[in-house]
Amino acid sequence: MDYNFQEIESKWRKHWFEHKTFTAFNGSSKPKFYVLDMFPYPSGAGLHVGHPLGYIASDIFARYRRLKGFNVLHPMGYDSFGLPAEQYAIQTGQHPAHTTKENIARYRDQLDQLGFSFDWDREVRTSSPEYYKWTQLIFIKLFDSWYNQYSDQAEPIQTLIEHFERSGNLKIKAYTEYNEHFTAEEWMQKDEKEQEDILQEFRLTYLADSWVNWCPALGTVLANDEVINGKSERGGHPVVQKKMRQWSMRIKAYSERLLDGLEKLDWTDSIKDQQRNWIGKSLGSSVVFEVENSDKKIEVFTTRPDTIFGVSFMVLAPEHPFVNGESEITTEEFKEKVKDYQKNAALKSERDRQSEVKNISGQFTGAYAIHPFSGKKIPVWIGDYVLASYGTGAVMAVPCGDQRDYDFAKHFNLPIPNIFKDIDISEKAYDEKSGIIANSDFLNDLSVKEANKKTIEEIEKKNIGKGKTNYRLRDAVFSRQRYWGEPFPVYYKNGIPKMIAKEYLPIILPEVEKYLPTEDGDPPLGNAQIWAWDAKQNAIVDIEQIDNETVFPLELNTMPGWAGSSFYFARYTDPNNEEEIAGEDALNYWGNVDLYIGGSEHATGHLLYARFWTKFLKDRGVLTYDEPFQKMINQGMILGRSSMILRLTIIINCSDDPDFKETVSNYYLSKNLFYRLVKEKDRISQLILENLKIEYPQLKSFDIMCIDSRHIDISLVNNDNLNVAELKNKLAEFKSAIFILEEDGTFICDNEVEKMSKSKFNVQTPDDLVKKYGADTLRMYEMFLGPLEQSKPWDTKGISGVHNFLKKLWRLIHDENNNFSVSDEKPTKEALKSLHKTIKKLQDDLERFSFNTGVSAFMICVNELQDLKCNNREIIEPLIVLLSSYAPHFSEEIWEKLGHDAGTISYTTFPEFDEKYLVEDNHDYPVSFNGKMRMKVSLPLGLNAEEIQQKVLEMEETKKWLEGQTPKKVIVVPGKIINFVL
Repeated sequence: MDYNFQEIESKWRKHWFEHKTFTAFNGSSKPKFYVLDMFPYPSGAGLHVGHPLGYIASDIFARYRRLKGFNVLHPMGYDSFGLPAEQYAIQTGQHPAHTTKENIARYRDQLDQLGFSFDWDREVRTSSPEYYKWTQLIFIKLFDSWYNQYSDQAEPIQTLIEHFERSGNLKIKAYTEYNEHFTAEEWMQKDEKEQEDILQEFRLTYLADSWVNWCPALGTVLANDEVINGKSERGGHPVVQKKMRQWSMRIKAYSERLLDGLEKLDWTDSIKDQQRNWIGKSLGSSVVFEVENSDKKIEVFTTRPDTIFGVSFMVLAPEHPFVNGESEITTEEFKEKVKDYQKNAALKSERDRQSEVKNISGQFTGAYAIHPFSGKKIPVWIGDYVLASYGTGAVMAVPCGDQRDYDFAKHFNLPIPNIFKDIDISEKAYDEKSGIIANSDFLNDLSVKEANKKTIEEIEKKNIGKGKTNYRLRDAVFSRQRYWGEPFPVYYKNGIPKMIAKEYLPIILPEVEKYLPTEDGDPPLGNAQIWAWDAKQNAIVDIEQIDNETVFPLELNTMPGWAGSSFYFARYTDPNNEEEIAGEDALNYWGNVDLYIGGSEHATGHLLYARFWTKFLKDRGVLTYDEPFQKMINQGMILGRSSMILRLTIIINCSDDPDFKETVSNYYLSKNLFYRLVKEKDRISQLILENLKIEYPQLKSFDIMCIDSRHIDISLVNNDNLNVAELKNKLAEFKSAIFILEEDGTFICDNEVEKMSKSKFNVQTPDDLVKKYGADTLRMYEMFLGPLEQSKPWDTKGISGVHNFLKKLWRLIHDENNNFSVSDEKPTKEALKSLHKTIKKLQDDLERFSFNTGVSAFMICVNELQDLKCNNREIIEPLIVLLSSYAPHFSEEIWEKLGHDAGTISYTTFPEFDEKYLVEDNHDYPVSFNGKMRMKVSLPLGLNAEEIQQKVLEMEETKKWLEGQTPKKVIVVPGKIINFVL
């Protein structure tokens, strides 16, 4: 019997489970190493072969670090709240908790099959009340905090209240947009509602009317990264901009610290740049423009105050309060046009509005602003390239210095005054931050730098603005109109939000009959009957008991998906602690994550929010570090090879009436015929005609209107050859379809390498491959595909080669009867050289996270040992230790056969590299005659020049090339060359 991987892998998975082999211990005397994978969401489809790529890499490194003597924490859990489970619940009526439980069981089974060294005793699930108790507590801490710009950190809100009671809000430096002043006496005279309204302007989580991405079909708000081209990422439903009262978080308070923190992280420059761009720090000033015939003043923020005299119009966001409701500055003449424009703008996401450079649109409001220096009238427009969420939602348009303003001005025939000396703006805007200012009153002949400084001085002197720093980063909307998410620990007493005390957490998600919003438009929790807070009993009760005296309504929104994934790395360190998120000893010991592996698509979502929460929790004394992930590697995607069939849409005529036509779209053309359609149009058209006449015997004529492609399940395709009969049998929509075949009767599909997904029917699950080749083979093959960071197409053609490598190694240490057989004889120098070359190569590669080259090193080593017929214990034992990170089941089995019955290979010692085994005894000298290399000779490295010359002269081949001549000169460089000059 040969290498029985199924039996071996089953045996060792059971062993690891029963012995809790990979349990990590808090406070070990060993140095710690914390390696983590990005929190997975357990979908119903389970894992495809692309998902384990990062997990395999992290597991290899975790196992390597254990061999190096580290106490390794390598946990796994599930980000198990979210929209997919809720959508499935809406469609099927199954409770999301039920489907999530099933999905997790499927994930766990697949993960176990691949032999990962996770410490499963630390598993967490965000949808578990035992876990989201802490999410709720963090929310309460944020609510009970404000940002003190003097100390540059979050502090308890009580310290701010005490300051208000002593001194009002004078001499306070807080992160807030609130700019009204009050004394201590005035504060004390305010009632509870008035005081809370002010505190909401300072709290780090607060209620506010915010513009959000609203998806009517899903009945919920979506984050920016959940919207693609104006549609929801899930389901492709239209998304509109809508103003809603939401919980938000003042992440902007941490903008500067989030930027500064990037400098000490070992992340790729591309991820850091994405975060920097998302935060979007810019220096400039605010400026106020008065509105003609109105008491309104339009405030703008500009990074180029020096261009103030280049302003020829203003543009407001379509959602700006001055073009909405009672504050409107729009004149009667333009009201309907403005409303129509606003409706169209609401259909676009912020991302689309920022990216639509060519689709210029706007609408004049009829209003005019007054230039603060020149006094000129400036027309006020609205345009969807201006966002309400950035700055003040208004821009002073300087078309000579900004390309978008320039294009807008050209499109609507607005003035483009030039304020740059000796600069041509006839073709495009001049957006360089250098040059000399002209046509600008008191700024004439100043450099840009000088003009910026001078303008800010004049703005502040006139009291119409001030120099300031602005950030593109906006406060994070934290409410979702969903059911399947963390409930807020909030009730409302007379409209005032109140937090539920820590001792009564968690507030558990209630049962509901329907997962859709209520008929009144409330979130799904509005369907819950037992969802009111009895402040006297501190318990959740029936909503019919609400009396606004002791029983109050609870919050109906739930938290977003990123809430639970913003601190899970800390919870892993002490997951069973019932008193704290994690104990101080555990946090001090493990610190932050040493190695984090996951996708780059989370750069401006999860990674930013996790960093924000970490800094906040450090401020409030919960965490001991202020950055969650010290080193991060972004794995590339494993791409799928999709199969497509080419569909013809044909217009046919079966009547003598030329105007009588019928469209058919159930004809499919084999790939090769499609590409020959252009060159051999008549012949291929005849082939199509023959097929058409079978179904339409009265056919008079036909035209091919268009050709498009449809994805087909790759399980129906073998080497691009479609199993037409199986497709027709499997899918009813193809039963009557006509497939125009090749001359040999086959139907060849087109193909494309793209992201692996269910919608493209190109998903390859690991299950079948593990069953056919084993988990160790799959682990090594995924690493062998290429560098971890690069995306690469999935192709199983090479997997048999990796499997054969393991079989070859198995046969090297088993005899013809499959009996384990190793020699106790001393190995040869060649065998030791091969081993130590591999030790060095593997260690060097792992330290720089190059996993694919390690697989190649193993293959080379085993080939060399096979050629040497080497099965010496002194070679095989360290080689198996090296291999154990990549192929753990195989290695455990051989380790046991080598006589290590008592334990596991996982905690042995990584072999030491000894350079002496790579030192060569001989050197292959190139021997030249009159400068031309004619032969090579191998000589001991210890010989001196005279000894080398003597030995070479004695060789028969040397005599042949000398042809009886005596050399005029012999040049010998020991360890390098030999040259005879004749």
